[in-house]
Amino acid sequence: MRCSRAVARGIVSIVVPCFAGCGPRGDSSEERRVALSARTSEREPLPAVADAAGPRVVILGDSLTRGLGLSPKNAYPTVLQELIHDEGLNYTIVNAGGSGDTSAGGLARLDWALDGDVRVLVVALGGNDALRGLPIAELRDNLSAIIERAQARGITVVLAGMEAPPNYGFDYTINFHKVYPALAKKYRVALVPFLLEKVGGIADLNQPDGIHPTAEGARIVAANVWSVLEPVLRSDSQRVGAATR
Repeated sequence: MRCSRAVARGIVSIVVPCFAGCGPRGDSSEERRVALSARTSEREPLPAVADAAGPRVVILGDSLTRGLGLSPKNAYPTVLQELIHDEGLNYTIVNAGGSGDTSAGGLARLDWALDGDVRVLVVALGGNDALRGLPIAELRDNLSAIIERAQARGITVVLAGMEAPPNYGFDYTINFHKVYPALAKKYRVALVPFLLEKVGGIADLNQPDGIHPTAEGARIVAANVWSVLEPVLRSDSQRVGAATR
């Protein structure tokens, strides 16, 4: 379905002040977000892939996932690991973020990232494609290949949406935006509408470069992902539990 011009202009009007912000999800978890932001950051860095024990959740991303400019204990995947622990779920998060990676770079690293007992793959790529103005067809094809290869291994995929800044023009911004929900629908995967929701464009939640979140911003990013990832993990845990009974 084509996006009407009026709707498209609405998307752009939100993207401009937020760098890449799509509309709000209507999430009712604001109290959890506030609580997350108030938590201490005394966390251990995530394990290397080879050292990750038990069923894994791999987050395939770029410098946002890697935690550029932050201590490893403050990157959003580490915050997700704490949430998993708090909820008594038996999964180990693997931070497979590569600074500077485009969707093509993530695809090139996919086999390494999917090594071991990977149950869930969170795909958090596209920010560098947008910043470089790379062809949207390449983004779509690369993300499709990642999803298909993961699903062929029986891995559940969660897709984290990104948005393009407006400097490459109206059509590019809108067409970039449409890639993520279209792929989520095509492949029937859970979608985080916008990875940087309630963080993008907010100076106090970003480092001086205006792109990478602060530790507080990373905790909000973790909450964005967690609202979608938690039910996926609970479903997987129940499925595995039923199979072993």
